[in-house]
This record gives sequence, C-alpha cells and structure tokens, in this order.
Amino acid sequence: MAEKIVLIENFDPQELHGVNNTTLNKIKLIFPKLKIIARGNEIKTIGEAQEVDDFVAKIEVLIQYIERGKGLSESVLNEILGNQEAGESGNSNHTFANDAHTILHGVNGKPIKARTANQIKLVHEIDKNDIVFALGPAGTGKTYTAVAVAVKALKNKEIKRIILTRPAVEAGESLGFLPGDLKEKIDPYLRPLYDALDDMIPAEKLKQYLENRTIEVAPLAFMRGRTLDNCFVILDEAQNTTDSQIKMFLTRMGPSAKVIITGDMSQVDLPAKQTSGLLKATKILAKIKGISMVLLTVEDVVRHRLVKEIIMAYEQN
Repeated sequence: MAEKIVLIENFDPQELHGVNNTTLNKIKLIFPKLKIIARGNEIKTIGEAQEVDDFVAKIEVLIQYIERGKGLSESVLNEILGNQEAGESGNSNHTFANDAHTILHGVNGKPIKARTANQIKLVHEIDKNDIVFALGPAGTGKTYTAVAVAVKALKNKEIKRIILTRPAVEAGESLGFLPGDLKEKIDPYLRPLYDALDDMIPAEKLKQYLENRTIEVAPLAFMRGRTLDNCFVILDEAQNTTDSQIKMFLTRMGPSAKVIITGDMSQVDLPAKQTSGLLKATKILAKIKGISMVLLTVEDVVRHRLVKEIIMAYEQN
C-alpha cells in the first residue's frame, strides 16, 4: 500500500472540490479502489502504488488547470481524469491527458517528460536506488530529468527539501575579477539549475522555496560538514570534482536521502594535472547494492538536432 499527499497552495480548495464536494465526489467515483481524504488544502490518497501515482498525476494537472484561472467544466474534468465517455467528439482544445512518461506538470501545465529510453531508465533507477550516477554528453537531459524527479517528490511530500549543488570551477575565467558579492559571483555557475526549476515551479512559489531553504542551490564547497537528510540532493557537473570533493559529498548522505550525481567526462574543466573524482567514483562504487549507473548517449540528446551532430563530430576527431 502507498500513501501520498497533494497540496493545494495557490487557490481556494473549494475550486477543486466543488460546491458541497460535488467535483471531489466525482473524482472518488473514478478512483473507486483508492481511499481519498480531503482536509483543508491537503488531499491524501491511499491504495496500490500505481493507482496512487496515477491519481496524483491527474490531480496535479487539475491543480495546474485551475491555477491558470480556468474553471473545471464537466468535459475538462472527464478528459483530464480519463473518463471514457469524454473526448469522443475529437474537438477538445485541452491537452492534459496523462502520459506514462510524464514526471510532473510544470509552469502553466507544461508536461515535463522522460523523452528517451535512457531518460526513462534514469527515472526508474532513481525510484529503486538511493544513489544514482547519470553520465553522458551535453543535452541528454541528465540534470533536467533529475531535477524533475526531485520536484515531483517535493510536491508529493515524500521529502522536505531539495539541495542542488555544483563545483564552482573557473573554466577559463577568474571569480576574483567578476563584480559583486560572493553570491553574485557564484550564481552564474548555478544558473542551469535555476533554469530547470523555473520550468517546473511558479515564480512566486519558487521564490518562497528558495527563501525558506526548502530548495537550496549552492556550490559544492558549502556541503562540507553537513548531514543531508530527508531530501533529494543533486550534484551536477560532477566531472569537475576532485577525488576528495566527491568523497566528501557522498559521505554527507543521511539515512533518508536520495542522491543523484550527473556528469560528462568529455567536459572536464579541472587543471590538466588533476584527475576527475567522478571517474574514480564510478569505478570503485559500481558494484555496491543501492548504487546505480545510468549511461546516456548521443541518442538521448533532446536539444537542437545540430547538438547531436556536433557531439558526434567531436567524438570522431
């Protein structure tokens, strides 16, 4: 049996429940095998894991739809929840059907999906293991997929925090000559992580999460001495860690944490005489139960078609 809670945070829960719980009662009829309890701004569901996940995915779409300022008509409700009596005319303008590979729905209802076979594998391995290495070239969705899984876990109250970190390696530039305080100097290195979050969480909610440290984006050096628990921790650009740095990071892991390490061994920015800690870690940790390695390839590139061709050209020279 599984149990999950969905929060309604940006509107009056009655907009979802309906007058005298009419909409909520319809939802319960569509999911007769689940126990669904609505209290305040929480909807708790209990039942078989797959059905609970299906319910949560569809409720999140309903929430996104309402957040966009639209009311729930009978036809929209039926289409989103998968009622077979709906959508037969083929004239609906709503594109909210559940997809097996949709991780969550982001800003304005945008579906965030695992789009390739290895991205789907990455999602499954994160579910089954507490430490996952996602390795592959640029543009394969390593970080984006990892952040999406973490945001979904936060929304489902499976964790209390998300911690995103990167080594602040000076790739041909000097931090000392950049303007501003330490945060302003470091933030450009962390920008890709913020970009992923911007796609998945509304701006005001993300600002709140960052201010109360529900979501923390910080350089790797800031992890030293901490115990990271009840959270998703993502180490991005791990090819730019030294052996001691990645060991330090992995040993911060608390008993209820999940850790995802992403990296691209073709883009190491460390000084010439320094070996990437990621390379050693993947060799010595590969056989430990609970640690998984997912290799993404040029076939998983989801950016512009030329990115794939550029990577292949460099690999051949």
